[in-house]
Amino acid sequence: MVSTRDLPKRRAGLRIAMIAPPWYEVPPRGYGGIESMLAELVDGLSRRGHEVTLIGVGRTETSARFLPTYERPPSERIGEALPELVHAARAHELVSDLDTDIVHDHSMAGPLMAAARCVPTVITCHGDVDGELADYYRALGGEVSVVAISEAQRRAVPDLNWAGVVHNAVKTDSFPFREDKEDWVLWLGRFNHDKGAHLAIDVVRETGRRILLAGRITEHVEQEYFDQQIKPRLGPDAEYVGEADAVRKRELLSAASCLLFPILWEEPFGMVMIEAMACGTPVVALGRGAVPEVVVDGVTGFVRDEVDDLAEAVRAAAGLDPAACRAHVRRSFDVEVMTRGYEQIYREVLAGRSAPREHAVRDWGTTLPTGRDGSMLG
Repeated sequence: MVSTRDLPKRRAGLRIAMIAPPWYEVPPRGYGGIESMLAELVDGLSRRGHEVTLIGVGRTETSARFLPTYERPPSERIGEALPELVHAARAHELVSDLDTDIVHDHSMAGPLMAAARCVPTVITCHGDVDGELADYYRALGGEVSVVAISEAQRRAVPDLNWAGVVHNAVKTDSFPFREDKEDWVLWLGRFNHDKGAHLAIDVVRETGRRILLAGRITEHVEQEYFDQQIKPRLGPDAEYVGEADAVRKRELLSAASCLLFPILWEEPFGMVMIEAMACGTPVVALGRGAVPEVVVDGVTGFVRDEVDDLAEAVRAAAGLDPAACRAHVRRSFDVEVMTRGYEQIYREVLAGRSAPREHAVRDWGTTLPTGRDGSMLG
């Protein structure tokens, strides 16, 4: 049994080193789902009495002590290996000088440094963990404790060293609630094929309504997709309004009749869905990845299996209750819910470092038995 005195600084709160990815500031000035989530998590942990040091790029507007690895975010080099490696090396050097209880790493290369630390490392899988990324996390083995952002993500690769599932979240009250909606549909995200912006235009055009598209075009593949699939579809009923910053995003999300989310891959979460619902705006989506965990079909939106069924769902979305959408986010996806989830995982990981661990994959609130190989039983 682990006594409470074995858990570092349990009474006064934990000392947490939070490592952000190297591409955008926390919070982001424009697009940046991970960075938005990180800003809320850092502030939420601080409110709960923990001492958080954020290691990132540029500047921050969070409550955490901030240590930068780059004076300016190398956003234009996203996808290159060297900025990731430089960021990881500098972050490791900074962490080595900190008196910390646990490291929570959201970068790609940073977890490679976990074995060199005297304190445990928790990582959150923010993207698709299939294929080579799963091989990477497997190779890290027990050096890192892995948090999934949805049950769908964890089910896809059940043999990783999962510490639990914590859904992403937003500060509900930071999103404006609007009950009276305008008669147009919104698509918001990164412009690549898997996000389905081209399908969104086709679906809304079938309804005879108007669609606004807002999103980032940074990488070459995004520009190529936009030029080939989106630009030819634009017209009076389909308008690209550029990349939306935090203020503009809230204006669009709160005014739209619904958010259309026709994803073509197993998206592990989808922050824009809870952002829309926080504004009282229902979500119409294809039921892939985490969508069925996030959207309550027939209450906060509609989840459909086929693209051909989306147009009817878009028409029906106007009949849903905006207040139910916001209440769902406050109850299940508010930052306080997420913060409590991570807080419990940190303490469980630290307890595991202090005594032999049982073989268990734990949600905060649920324990699932596992076999000796780590796979879930039952």
